[in-house]
Amino acid sequence: MAKAIDRAARPVRMLDWRKRMSDNIAYALLVYTGLQIFVTVHALKSGSASMLPYLALVVLVAAIIPACRLFEGRWMGISDEAAADPALRGAYRRDQALLWLLAIGLPFALTALFKLIASLG
Repeated sequence: MAKAIDRAARPVRMLDWRKRMSDNIAYALLVYTGLQIFVTVHALKSGSASMLPYLALVVLVAAIIPACRLFEGRWMGISDEAAADPALRGAYRRDQALLWLLAIGLPFALTALFKLIASLG
């Protein structure tokens, strides 16, 4: 009986794809930034004397922020009705997966690319 009362007292959370995507973007930026710094510092400690690891950090601002704004703009532009439409779950999950793939994969890919360029030069 107590559980029924507790559930009734909780506010009902409305489905809002806009807020969910915005939250994912915020967390993905934090993860991306942390990974980018970690991977870049590791590259610097491994003896890379070039400026390329620093360029990787600049790419953070030049590439990932605008990419995240594109994701957010896509979802912020939908109506209140569409934001609560369960039919958008597939599109949301696709964008969410792509966002996290970029946030986790891009720091490693950028650092590998810059190491490759440094080794050629």
